[in-house]
Amino acid sequence: MTLSFDDKLARYAELLVRTGVNLPRGGKLLVQAPLEAAPLVRLVVRAAYRAGAVDVRVLYNDPQLGLALFEDGTDEAVEFLPEWHAAQREAMVADGYASIGLVGEDPSLLAGVDPGRIARRSKLMAQAMKTVSEATGGFEVNWTVAAMSTPEWAARVYPNLPGEEAVARLWDDIFAVTRADRTDPVAAWDAHLTRLERLTAYLNAKQYAALHLRSELGTDLTVGLADNHVWQGGAETARNGVRGVPNLPTDEVFTAPHRERVDGVAVASKPLSARGQLIGGIRVRFEGGRAVEISAEQGEDTLRGLVDTDEGAGRLGEIALVPASAPVAQTGTLFLNTLFDENAASHIAFGRCYPTNVRDGENPEALIAAGGNDSLIHVDWMLGTPGTDVDGVTADGTREPLMRGGEWVVGDQPAAPGAEAGA
Repeated sequence: MTLSFDDKLARYAELLVRTGVNLPRGGKLLVQAPLEAAPLVRLVVRAAYRAGAVDVRVLYNDPQLGLALFEDGTDEAVEFLPEWHAAQREAMVADGYASIGLVGEDPSLLAGVDPGRIARRSKLMAQAMKTVSEATGGFEVNWTVAAMSTPEWAARVYPNLPGEEAVARLWDDIFAVTRADRTDPVAAWDAHLTRLERLTAYLNAKQYAALHLRSELGTDLTVGLADNHVWQGGAETARNGVRGVPNLPTDEVFTAPHRERVDGVAVASKPLSARGQLIGGIRVRFEGGRAVEISAEQGEDTLRGLVDTDEGAGRLGEIALVPASAPVAQTGTLFLNTLFDENAASHIAFGRCYPTNVRDGENPEALIAAGGNDSLIHVDWMLGTPGTDVDGVTADGTREPLMRGGEWVVGDQPAAPGAEAGA
């Protein structure tokens, strides 16, 4: 059966509600989206009410307003934020609202803006939203982040295609990697999530002391893992008891590094889009957990601004493993969007760890004692390549192969594309 664009969009909306946040009857939902997402948002709202939602709220955003602030605002304006800025979001988290975030921003929107102004504003926003960020990272409520095609993003991803054709091509990619183009997307996701659960169970049983990553680009990195670390991937059960999928798409399994046990060199395999600017050619050397040498071929000032945010920003809060054959990687496209590119390659993240990646990590003292990292930021950047090898290192120093040539050699392996239920 050939599905029309409207059919796929409607299935995508259902997928966000049923699989993404798994909204229960009587649930409440917040949807955050760019202005261009209005047609999709309307479908999401309808799907939520069909699922039994008692309230659905929508917050639209326009990235151009941020650009206006940086280009025309005074320093005082850049550094001003009202005390009540985060009050609504904090109240919604406390009231149990699930959230769906739709992204599709221009990855280079702020390319011409002074990185120092962006850094000051970003730190101010992070401080104001710290309570919300910690509640989200700790899965106090169920949430998901997904994407939509916008003209600005599509033009960056497919610069050689006419505008409408680029937007349509990007939508096709989104539908494919989120399985929204399947006959039964929810069933396809159920099969995929089962495989990720088996893989995390394998890694949790192993409790490796460290991972060692090597790539043909020059990565030679040993990432010590937090004591009593927990691997996660795919679906997660929030503290409210609702099991959802935080990222659509997702092909990663991830855990918390020990903030003081990372050594070696990490070389990025893809550019990073952060703070409205592109950062390319990243190379970082770690010693005792801290980034001690930092360079980038493009956007180095922005990268240094990120790492200088606070004491924990130059340490790692996540290590994630992703096979080179993941659906996003199979598109052969560089999406210039972390949600997508991080699901095409193994990656690490500067900054805050997820408390759920450490046993009893909801206790701040236990989290720090185990080696977890704290920071205002959490920024993923990609290391994985089709030539990446990963070993698990046991407490006695024994090395066990986990990935060879970018692919898993242990655990339950992914089915070939199209072989899942609902294909």
